[in-house]
Amino acid sequence: MLSKEIRKHFPILDQEINGHPLVYLDSAATSQKPQQVIDALNDYYKFDNANVHRGVHTLGNRATDHYEGAREKVRKFINAKSTQEIIFMRGTTTALNTVAQSYGRANVGEGDEIVITHMEHHSNIIPWQQLAKEKGAVLKYVDLEDDGTILLDKVREAVTDRTKIVSIMYVSNVLGTMNPIKEITEIAHAHGAVMVVDGAQAAPHLKLDVQDLDCDFLAFSGHKMCGPTGIGVLYGKKELLNNMEPVEFGGEMIDFVGLYESTWKELPWKFEGGTPIIAGAIGLGAAIDFLEEIGLDQIERHEHQLAAIAMEKMSAIEGLTIYGPKDPGARAGIVTFNLGNVHPHDVATVLDMNGIAVRAGHHCAQPLMKRLECSATARASFYVYNTEEDVDRLVEGLRIAKEYFE
Repeated sequence: MLSKEIRKHFPILDQEINGHPLVYLDSAATSQKPQQVIDALNDYYKFDNANVHRGVHTLGNRATDHYEGAREKVRKFINAKSTQEIIFMRGTTTALNTVAQSYGRANVGEGDEIVITHMEHHSNIIPWQQLAKEKGAVLKYVDLEDDGTILLDKVREAVTDRTKIVSIMYVSNVLGTMNPIKEITEIAHAHGAVMVVDGAQAAPHLKLDVQDLDCDFLAFSGHKMCGPTGIGVLYGKKELLNNMEPVEFGGEMIDFVGLYESTWKELPWKFEGGTPIIAGAIGLGAAIDFLEEIGLDQIERHEHQLAAIAMEKMSAIEGLTIYGPKDPGARAGIVTFNLGNVHPHDVATVLDMNGIAVRAGHHCAQPLMKRLECSATARASFYVYNTEEDVDRLVEGLRIAKEYFE
């Protein structure tokens, strides 16, 4: 398990909430930020603040070097072939919408199919719903097993020669399920479809290799992996991105503008219209440095251990239901649950009174809630700064909540 010393890098954790030391178990919503990321943002605004690519002065050159340096860090982080395949965007939602609006509109026609699953986050459902309505395409769902996993045989049944896009999350933000993306990609490619991966819950916790996965697009957000809010990444294979049209137009992304026609810059900048998210990219680069110093394999192992401990101890609470795979090794550091008939918001409120932050609600996954036959759940999600003591505090808080509502 990771050293408890890692907590000292996160200043926000050194506080009390409602008279209790803070236990933060909501990293699947957003992670906390280490001091070196905070310092990187502060240093940019304090010493290097300028627009990028446009000026010849020293500040502009320094800002550009930091911004493009962050792109190279992202490239290495996911093992992309080229920085031309790394597009900075506001987050996973923007990235997935860009794929739907640019690649989807150009390549999906009437009667074509888009395949997703019941476990998807709304940001990986609604863009495809809208595209299917616009194009007269068919949106198909791969159903889940009762343990929250998907069977490859059901993927094979859903994907046909009419399928143009398969879009699936790598890790479920509710169930913690780790999907077999490499194998699903092979199925998609066998039918000529492209593979889109929602990596929002994978990038912070797993070592990613887009060349090994062979996915065509991958989207993830900085704020879930110790980086700032408002920055994310769209990875796409160069040959696909080259043939796609931008969806935002304006400054920065143009090559030449005439009165009636314009041309675009080369990759990656043709997709980054306007002043880019400079500070966010620099902060994301610092977050990558932080995570790689710890090691993604170590982080994944740490979270598996915490999830296993949490599941064992929580299962001893009468009336508590845990959703998702029963094997902690088959899930990320996410434990989603309900405590009898107590509403998750009430459970989360009692936990907050005891200094414990968890998420309660539908987690932007209403179709999954329907599949689970509940309207909402509570969710504890673990990250690098969590400890076994945090798990014990959670279990203690749940026992208090159970006693309170009995």
